[in-house]
Amino acid sequence: MRIAFLTLGCKLNYAETSTYERGFAAAGLEIVPWREKADIYLVNTCSVTSTADMKSRNLVRRCHRLNPDAKLIVTGCSAQLRREELEAIEGVAKVFGADEKALVVPGTLALVIPDFVPGKTDPAAVFGAYSSGERTRSFLKVQDGCDNFCKYCTVPYARGRSRNVPVCECVRGAREIAAKGIREIVLTGVNTGDFGRTTGESFLDLLKALDAVEGIERYRISSIEPNLLTEDIVDWIASGTKFQPHFHIPLQTGSDVMLEKMGRRYTTAFFADRIAYIRKKLEAPGKPLVFFGIDVMVGLPGETEELFRETVDFITRIHPAFIHVFPYSRRPGTPAAEMPGQVSAAEKARRVAVLEELCARFHEGFREANKGVHERVLWESSDRNGRMEGYTGNYIRLERPYDGELAGKICDVVI
Repeated sequence: MRIAFLTLGCKLNYAETSTYERGFAAAGLEIVPWREKADIYLVNTCSVTSTADMKSRNLVRRCHRLNPDAKLIVTGCSAQLRREELEAIEGVAKVFGADEKALVVPGTLALVIPDFVPGKTDPAAVFGAYSSGERTRSFLKVQDGCDNFCKYCTVPYARGRSRNVPVCECVRGAREIAAKGIREIVLTGVNTGDFGRTTGESFLDLLKALDAVEGIERYRISSIEPNLLTEDIVDWIASGTKFQPHFHIPLQTGSDVMLEKMGRRYTTAFFADRIAYIRKKLEAPGKPLVFFGIDVMVGLPGETEELFRETVDFITRIHPAFIHVFPYSRRPGTPAAEMPGQVSAAEKARRVAVLEELCARFHEGFREANKGVHERVLWESSDRNGRMEGYTGNYIRLERPYDGELAGKICDVVI
């Protein structure tokens, strides 16, 4: 039996696909590249925008064209929100929604292997996962789902309510990652900082337990809401831990009017204060600056030019190192989809361009401000025309002549 995997969307999806791969390999299936002819294709879909939904469906159809006799297995966010549409595509044998991820491997094997008897699986349990396709870093899933129900977002419907992997299971995953020789872990989830909602543990409990895992030298938090990145967490990270001066914090809009309208749980003043607090605790003369990446969505319904300028002005004031810019995508079934003041595609594209230019300027300025600072870089294994790349603790990408001896190692550098 040959099985191929295709993944769209976020790092969480990639971590889940990687875990599926290990499960199928353990069951004796041969993992092959998706462009090769396979007996089973598993497509892990994304539904963050209408374009992502369309890409997901097109990818499933493409697999059917590659081998009309293959069984197609579909999972992911689009599988939850667009199940009937996907089930109607020729060749699709099974669709697994948000609460069925733990059933993907046994359920698929039962479809294709005669007399296969799956063991007991609790579909309601959160599906723990981690990626294992790189030598340098792994994405460890610690949480899934979200209870926030922001007005523009389908994530609570696609991924379900907030729930988490127990600390002990996260630690076990980290130890398995360390045993593979991987030295850096990125914690990932849908609403990562909400960790503990289903087990009574706290996010800080998790961080402290992971920090003690031998063999892992660096951790990053992939994304965390500003109101969940508490002063206690910042104080602990600043006390001398394996957690790097790198934070990805969703802003979405720099207008208090739009934050309230979209159901966000903070104000611009709170956001700015949290950024200032982290800088105060983690930065010092001669030390690396903190890398702040922020998410911003432009063209939300009701965002006038004046409100957009408020966002630009606010971002300029907090001066992040990077801006992840997204145009608002109208999602059926969300309150924002029915709101007045929908912004045209052309205007959204213009606003994206404005922030992308700002991002380029800020990112270059961040690199320049860190020059001459002593840092540590984790070198990656890829040989790119005789060069290799790596990231510092504060997420500056560096390169040097390729040296295979350095791949997967953390070395002292001067930026």
